Amino acid sequence: MPTVTSADGTPIAYDRAGAGPALVLVDGAMCYRAAGPMPPLAARLQEHFTVYTYDRRGRGESGDTLPYDPARETEDLLALVGAAGGSAAVYTMSSGGAIGLAAAAASPAVTALALYEPPFVGNDPAYSARLAELLAAGRRGDAVALFMGRVGMPAEAIAGFRASPGFATLEAIAHTLAYDDAVLGAGHVRPEVAAAIRVPSTVIGGGASPAFLLDAARATAAALPGARFEVVDGQTHDPDPDALAPVLVKLLS
Repeated sequence: MPTVTSADGTPIAYDRAGAGPALVLVDGAMCYRAAGPMPPLAARLQEHFTVYTYDRRGRGESGDTLPYDPARETEDLLALVGAAGGSAAVYTMSSGGAIGLAAAAASPAVTALALYEPPFVGNDPAYSARLAELLAAGRRGDAVALFMGRVGMPAEAIAGFRASPGFATLEAIAHTLAYDDAVLGAGHVRPEVAAAIRVPSTVIGGGASPAFLLDAARATAAALPGARFEVVDGQTHDPDPDALAPVLVKLLS
């Protein structure tokens, strides 16, 4: 397992596969290499790109230097871009979009951006406060359930998932929900970040996703200079890699 050292000394674990121009994939909340959508997507992209997947800090095999600061996640992504040869396109999923945008605004090493449904839907101070309270009390499972409820999962589905063996995987990284809340900030693209984006950018939405996520994706595209908005028919916030990969090849090749 290779690692790259971020600016603050934190080791960031990653995988590399394929051949071609470098492409770094950035996960959203509750995901990392061993439990998330990026490995199967990488498998479908590696004929066209050298694909890098990594564990965001605090997840999987990466380190977690405290105190947390969203700026460190920008540095983590740029360290991966450095390991990829000094420049790379970036694809982000959900809250990972905030990290991709910050990295592209900070450095010309990011050569293109594709963001899938960045959830810039406004902030929710009550959610943030309750999440912090649950995590401080060590109630990791309740923190995960709180997040699931916020993103629209029905209560009965949450209860069923909590009884499944896979729930322990999410409990192990529950603390990173606070990290995702922090990277999304006020719940919109910061104007100074948008103004600094100078690379080709596309915001992607799933045609079968909830309206609030599609609206957020459209608003994000409108906020970025020259960005495109594209819809992948029939897809939700958990897109099928077989449907998404050809879109990314078209956009980023």
